[in-house]
Amino acid sequence: MQTRILSEIWIYPVKSLGGIRLSTAKVMEKGLQYDRRWMLVDENGKFMTQRTAPKMALFAVKWQGQGFYVTYGDDAVLLPTDDLSSGKIIKAVVWGDSVDVLEANMSINAWFSERLEMSCRLVSFPEGNPRLIDPHFRIANESVSLADGYPILIIGQASLDDLNNRLETPVPTNRFRPNLVFTGGSPYEEDTWKEFSVGTNRFMGAKPCARCVLTTVDQATGVKGREPLLTLSRYRKQGDKINFGENVIPIDYHEIHEGDEITIS
Repeated sequence: MQTRILSEIWIYPVKSLGGIRLSTAKVMEKGLQYDRRWMLVDENGKFMTQRTAPKMALFAVKWQGQGFYVTYGDDAVLLPTDDLSSGKIIKAVVWGDSVDVLEANMSINAWFSERLEMSCRLVSFPEGNPRLIDPHFRIANESVSLADGYPILIIGQASLDDLNNRLETPVPTNRFRPNLVFTGGSPYEEDTWKEFSVGTNRFMGAKPCARCVLTTVDQATGVKGREPLLTLSRYRKQGDKINFGENVIPIDYHEIHEGDEITIS
């Protein structure tokens, strides 16, 4: 039997901005620690993503010990993890969910607004605030972060390789914004996983991840194209959904590490 190994760990601290690759991550109920605990909202409090603002792909994020540096070109702003909020609680909307979030201070909001050339605010989602997973898939009333719907997304390297063999121009992993990537196994086998372990941490497969136009945004240029969604639609469409990757729910809350072996229950 082919061994499956966790090969990459990614977090995306600010929803729809650049990701950070880690060698080790703490698993929490809402997802990996710091993953999508912040997001940008428009004047109406609605979440913003690359779907409608592809320029967001050009913001890189790096961990700097006391928080995250977000860079745009030669400009940068520090988002300290312990002192970011203005203290103002506002309502924000993520898909169909209304959540209580903390608004960042005015200088941070102005920095993002100037570079995106539109009025927006950065908000954070406190760990204790609820946002329940879809009742059809939750295990025990788990909450999720500001991710689209589930705490963690896993993709097999074999799945990406199979897709790239069908494309004229291969796409990198970052088009799909996974948290976990693994080597070994067959293409798309993650679709069928129910319970599995990464090292000592157990996870439950919830449902395949339906993909959207965000996958067509080149993360290096912020330019939209047609691929890989067009090719995926030809062989990965189920009903009106185009699936790639598996949404999963953590059962345990331990650390995971690149190189951990994955065991399918």
